[in-house]
Amino acid sequence: MKPTLGLTGLTMNAMALIAPGAFLWLTFAQQCLYGAPMAGSAMWFGIVAALALCFATAISYAELSKLYPGAGSSYVFAEQAFINKTGAFRFARLAKFVIGWASHLYYWIYPGVMVGVTALLAGYLLGQLWPAIFSSAVPSPLFMILFCVVFAFGVAYIAFRGVTGATSVNIAINVIQITALVVFAAFAIAYRANHPHGSTGYTLNPDGVPVNAVIANDKDGHPVKDKDGNYVFEMAADGKTPKPFTLSYAPELALDKGADPKNPADTFEFHTSASAVVAPHGFSYVIIQACIAILILVGFESVTAMGEEAKNPKRDIPRAVLLSLVIQGAICYLLEYFAANYFLNSGYTMTTAAGSAAPIGDMMVIVGTWLFGSPAAGKAFMLVEAFTVFLALIGTTLSCINTGARVTYAMGRDEELAAHFGLLHGSRLTPHRAIWTLAGISAAIGIFSVLFYFCGGAALTADTIKGLPQNLWYSFGIIGHDTAAKIPQSMLIVTLASNFGTFLLYMLTNVVAIIAFREHHSFNTFKHVVVPVFGLVANLLCMLFYLIGPFSVAGMSWKEPYVALGVAAVWGLYGVWYFTQSSKRKGREILLSRKPEGAIA
Repeated sequence: MKPTLGLTGLTMNAMALIAPGAFLWLTFAQQCLYGAPMAGSAMWFGIVAALALCFATAISYAELSKLYPGAGSSYVFAEQAFINKTGAFRFARLAKFVIGWASHLYYWIYPGVMVGVTALLAGYLLGQLWPAIFSSAVPSPLFMILFCVVFAFGVAYIAFRGVTGATSVNIAINVIQITALVVFAAFAIAYRANHPHGSTGYTLNPDGVPVNAVIANDKDGHPVKDKDGNYVFEMAADGKTPKPFTLSYAPELALDKGADPKNPADTFEFHTSASAVVAPHGFSYVIIQACIAILILVGFESVTAMGEEAKNPKRDIPRAVLLSLVIQGAICYLLEYFAANYFLNSGYTMTTAAGSAAPIGDMMVIVGTWLFGSPAAGKAFMLVEAFTVFLALIGTTLSCINTGARVTYAMGRDEELAAHFGLLHGSRLTPHRAIWTLAGISAAIGIFSVLFYFCGGAALTADTIKGLPQNLWYSFGIIGHDTAAKIPQSMLIVTLASNFGTFLLYMLTNVVAIIAFREHHSFNTFKHVVVPVFGLVANLLCMLFYLIGPFSVAGMSWKEPYVALGVAAVWGLYGVWYFTQSSKRKGREILLSRKPEGAIA
């Protein structure tokens, strides 16, 4: 690997992985679903809690990268931290394997999550462009499966070509997506500011088209259409004009104040004010949202895996770690999540968002229609913004694969994994075996994540299924409501499994930071004890909430977190077996009898 990256390149690679413009679009529905019916009220504050956890961990990563620059990130940190300690060197190999193995629970699942959510975005856009063939509300399962394969291997090819080209792509994508998200945030806040309680506003008809009048329903509650297939509106008092759709922010509908957290009938729908958006609303709700939000904030540590490609790793990598988190997390995310939550109203509630394949896309259509004067213009605005999200997802997935492949490469080079993973391509100087393996894994995980997306709390109603296009694209993968409701939601499973790996990795890295600086001349009590202990406790708390959360918060399903924990448990048990068998086969000591060479002072 060649040292070609300065501070800008390193920061941009980490920022591409965090990608706030993409993740707002992709995770908003999951954050609405997880912990329903009330946890969505604490979405913004959950981001703050996750940021605090990430900053503590980021400081540990930054400090460790000053001591031990090189490919491998936490994997290298663990080995060097133990090697340099007189009484702990015996555990150096065990420690680095445990952290390397835990890293793969995150770094091998996370790219698959990105592949799956990009397939959902692509399916949603096809429905917007060709509504007679595809449904934007229910993307075609067959199309998404095919897309997962093409997208995973297409991005892997960019990674295979080398990190210099990847960095150039990431810089361009970051500029475009940050500009786009600022525009959307400004429009969403302006919409709310110009539509106070009681004013006429927009809602979406069943086809996802914005209307500012009340749609008439029949006696069974189904929308009424005329002979030409157009929706019929209720008439105003004069009997001549359609009844305007009136927006409401009434507290009794919003339920962001005074709701009973144990009553499933109390469902949060929208915030009554700007101050309600940034309020915590309840400790358990904040933890629920933080457990999801960790997915959108990870990535700051990715540059610590690029130590061999940095021109000045000891100076620039610690800065890039913290800069990426400040810019993308503390500025971009807090702005856009405030805007999206502030936008919610009786015309587009959190329940509506939870049932959509792309709630942010819906919001863009509404604000675009209001701002530019027609549903066609609103749709065009959404498509432009969606294009920037798609670009951001290319950069995010690319950064995921680059980082994951380099951790796998480091373990292969040390023969802790199959030795062929530790080989570099002859001309590209990239870990090509790890890249292509990760591409296949990502495609498989992506397919699983979309295959059962409309299951669990997102199960489709019979009327929705009946209204889908009757063609080849919907001949496979559509599951009836009663059966689907019993199946755990696959996207949530892979998200939580990846997040569990993240919490585990971050927790162990904080432990490594404490050990690494315990006898070092640069030891600082705050940076090397207080901060990592806080990060350790915060990560552990989120991990434990997977176990107790479903039984302490009404409406929170136990299936998805427990399946995710099962995946983690199986991976851990397989790791124990693999490590012991590999050590025995190669004649290597699990606990070292003598201090190895290669310690970095």
